[in-house]
Amino acid sequence: MIKAALNSLVWYKGRPALVTALGEKITITAAAKKGTESINVREKDIEVLHPGPVTNTAILNDLANQTDKNSSGKDQNYIDQNIRETWELIESGGIPVNLKDLAELAYGEFTPQSTWAARILLDDGLYFTGNVDEISAKSAAELGAAEEKRQGKAKENSEREAFLERTKKGMFDPVVDNRFMQDVEALAFEKTDKSRTMKELGRAETPQSAHRLLLECGFWDKQFNPYPQRFGISLMEASLAFEPSSSQPYANLERQDLTHLLAFAIDNSHSNDPDDAVSLEYKNDRHILYVHVADPASEIANNSSLDMEARARGATLYLPEGRRPMLGEDILNRFILESKQKPVSSLTFKISLGSDGSIEDIDIFPSMITVTRLSYEEADKLIAKNQADPKDILNMLCSLADRNLDRRQKSGGVNIILPEVHISVVNRKVQVQPLVPYRSAEMIRECMLLAGEGAALWAARRQLPFPYITQETGDLPAKPLSGLAGTCQLRRCMRPRLVSAKPGQHMGLGLDGYCQVTSPLRRYTDLLAHQQIYAWLYKDLSGQDATVTLLSEEELLFCLAAGDAAAQAVTQAERASRLHWTAIYLDEIAGTPAGKDTLWDAVVTEKRHNGLGVIIPSLGLETQIGGSDAVLNDQIKLRLKSVRIPELEMNFVQEK
Repeated sequence: MIKAALNSLVWYKGRPALVTALGEKITITAAAKKGTESINVREKDIEVLHPGPVTNTAILNDLANQTDKNSSGKDQNYIDQNIRETWELIESGGIPVNLKDLAELAYGEFTPQSTWAARILLDDGLYFTGNVDEISAKSAAELGAAEEKRQGKAKENSEREAFLERTKKGMFDPVVDNRFMQDVEALAFEKTDKSRTMKELGRAETPQSAHRLLLECGFWDKQFNPYPQRFGISLMEASLAFEPSSSQPYANLERQDLTHLLAFAIDNSHSNDPDDAVSLEYKNDRHILYVHVADPASEIANNSSLDMEARARGATLYLPEGRRPMLGEDILNRFILESKQKPVSSLTFKISLGSDGSIEDIDIFPSMITVTRLSYEEADKLIAKNQADPKDILNMLCSLADRNLDRRQKSGGVNIILPEVHISVVNRKVQVQPLVPYRSAEMIRECMLLAGEGAALWAARRQLPFPYITQETGDLPAKPLSGLAGTCQLRRCMRPRLVSAKPGQHMGLGLDGYCQVTSPLRRYTDLLAHQQIYAWLYKDLSGQDATVTLLSEEELLFCLAAGDAAAQAVTQAERASRLHWTAIYLDEIAGTPAGKDTLWDAVVTEKRHNGLGVIIPSLGLETQIGGSDAVLNDQIKLRLKSVRIPELEMNFVQEK
């Protein structure tokens, strides 16, 4: 080992340096990005390569730029041949050499330049291994493998350079270039926040910029929807088959026969997974509302494989291009309320109502019902047809719903209804259909709210850990604005809803307690609520202890947090997906001759410092336009200016 001396050449963290002072610490002058720098180091932090003396610090930057292992200026092929012969000599001899020997064998001299080149050769690791005092040659097999690997890497780098050049020129070749786009796609899915390809192309490393590049290259089709994956949603079908759990005896509980009641399952015409129905009786001067709900909890145990898969999904994902059920299709077919005149199982919420529409009593039990399915349009036609009949059940349900809405609003509830559309994709054609505000839809909504209120009351009376939903009071204006502007104003005042294992007020709905229990096939928290109900019912109806299956507050909160987090991701993915398909719809319209002249009716809902907030009812789209002299609730005409699909930006300007 060569000892450090003044003006000796040393290796410091891969940089050449000269020793300029000796003391308790050694002072070195090292090559830097700009010239040189002086550093105090410990002796163990450096390797002495050549005793020198080297007095000209200019040599340092020359050495730092010497990366080809050639220190003599001779032909590179000559140098490479010498290195190969040096390796053969040391490998055949089987005796290690030091750095000085390697420099003399490979480069024919022991100078600062040749020693530095030898040290780079050792650091390169192709031919040799070890340290400056004991350098060994790699075996022929090791060298062959290393050369093959290096050649492959060189070939890959060459192909990558060609790919980058083609892409910059807009000549992307999908046959050979797709493999270089994996990191771009990962960035577009927000699986990472870095992309070597985007950086090397000089593009912003953002999901939107990655999305745009993927479209430009044809790696993604314009219609490709990245948002479910961006929000971590699985697009795989629920794969677990139905297997009744042996630990759940609920399927054997006696069911009340309610097949004598008319039970209406009313939903949108495009819905194909009905999971709730309503019936009505009038007894002893009291209306009795029955809300019948699909009954998977009678056979799906908490923490079973099916339950955990549903928890991980959180909710059914509804996309314009199709749905991804929370539970598998075979499970849906087993439990949906699609009777075709055959009795089906349900969990029934029997709610006795007072004259003001408030809940006087609530009972929950397993039942058998016969379901009549109707679309909202069909139900509205029947309501209108039988409007004069005081005994018509659908009309009585509408009156009941009106009373409940009035009761909730008197308690501070806020009824926010904005224009909505149904977006679907059929044979790659985007269809946008405004949703009609059906009378029966309002009726069903209020019935479901009564079921949720009743279930919360039922659970609270039993001090049962339950997936309650609460909402604090927002700062509501004393005099809300009128029209759509007023509706949007109230929505901005709403505070986020919270989920809890303890009951509390839901001020947005105007209810003292609330939970969701009417969609156990579509929402995990509803399934969880049903499982808790069944655990309690089993104890009550069988006389046996149900503590084995009844979740504690801590256990319930664990399931609730996981399911609700997954459901929120589903909601975010659905919202972004709707905007994605709206952007595609507008982009396709803009590409037609007539589309360029299309004017869109809009309503002004908010005045902002940089423009106006507006709603385009026919698109169900809220957006912003530049400032104008329009006033709130004004109906104005907009013209589409531009669409940027990766950014979900649809820019409109007011038509004067």
